[in-house]
Amino acid sequence: MKKPTYHILVCNSFRVAGDAQGACNKKGATNLLQYLTEECSDRGIDVAVSCTACLNVCSEGPVIVIHPNNFWYGKVNGEEAIDEILDALENNEPCEKYLISN
Repeated sequence: MKKPTYHILVCNSFRVAGDAQGACNKKGATNLLQYLTEECSDRGIDVAVSCTACLNVCSEGPVIVIHPNNFWYGKVNGEEAIDEILDALENNEPCEKYLISN
């Protein structure tokens, strides 16, 4: 198996019972998935995008994490935020505007 260059985790607030009920889900994290995946493809970024269980930083939601950089981004509220984050990623830099931890 060829490993992707990046793995982007999108918190979707899944709980043990499988229900997505938390802050990221309620703030539209699910809506980010298709745009994020398509935009990475359009830009030629070698990435796997995955939905996750709660990442436990609900006050910062929606949250995405990019590995192997270990960049944690919060308040990723739409396409503009994703565009800014991917612009920085293409330059191998963090996007300071949304960065909550690195």
